[in-house]
Amino acid sequence: MTTTAFTTAYDAVLRQWPAAPEELDVPTRYGSTRVLATGPAGGPPVVLLHGGGSTATVWYSTVASLGGCRVYAPDIIGSGRSTLSGQPLRTRADLMAWLDELLDALGVPAAGLAGHSYGGWVALSYAQHAPARVSRLALIDPSTCFTGFRPGYLLHALPMMLRPSPERVRGFLTWETGGRELGAAWAEVYALGHQVPDQKIVMPKQPKPADLAAVTMPVLIFLAGQTRSHDITKLAAAARRALPQASIETLPDATHHTLPQDGPAGFHAALGSFLCGPPA
Repeated sequence: MTTTAFTTAYDAVLRQWPAAPEELDVPTRYGSTRVLATGPAGGPPVVLLHGGGSTATVWYSTVASLGGCRVYAPDIIGSGRSTLSGQPLRTRADLMAWLDELLDALGVPAAGLAGHSYGGWVALSYAQHAPARVSRLALIDPSTCFTGFRPGYLLHALPMMLRPSPERVRGFLTWETGGRELGAAWAEVYALGHQVPDQKIVMPKQPKPADLAAVTMPVLIFLAGQTRSHDITKLAAAARRALPQASIETLPDATHHTLPQDGPAGFHAALGSFLCGPPA
């Protein structure tokens, strides 16, 4: 697999966005961050953080529901078409510094923040780190925020992580989604992206409930009813204990990897209403 194949697949998903996004390359101390931006320049800002192994292209089905907002969807540093250079990316503190710099460069003092899976962990971490910069927080089947992964999920993911190949990634997606049909163009980006050189994530660590005291903004949590990644009953109970102000919605037919791009009817509208609705 070549980087060219990944780039071609990435661009194919961009053509599925309802309007062609602006493609920005924002310098930070850790490297250049690719940001997909759409919506009116003066609209309320929203930042969307994709899951591990994915890219900002995954939000192609979501952005239409965020009309009126100025939407920024970055490839999280170390993934997609963001490039690592300069200061090493090692810790949660590095990720928080990266996001501080990114928002500063975009001229965003505060935003609605949404994250899926690993992106949910990054979003929740940022709400702890800089609560004044997060007006609303949406977590979409979040990982390592309130509970850990199911052992069976990790066992199935292990071959893909140790020896990534498009075939292994596609097989993993088929297993986790129960064979549900996924957006073909996005699935191709996801399958090819695991072999792009220099991809890196900061290993997440689950926060203690006491660590979340600063997270007082409105929170909406979506759980995938058919996920194979978590025990959602335990996840929901832990989330209620940690964030009693949070609203929790279960999407009965969704799995971890059908979100957010292939979310069920009503999911995108509910997310858009939460992030772009009138002030709470």
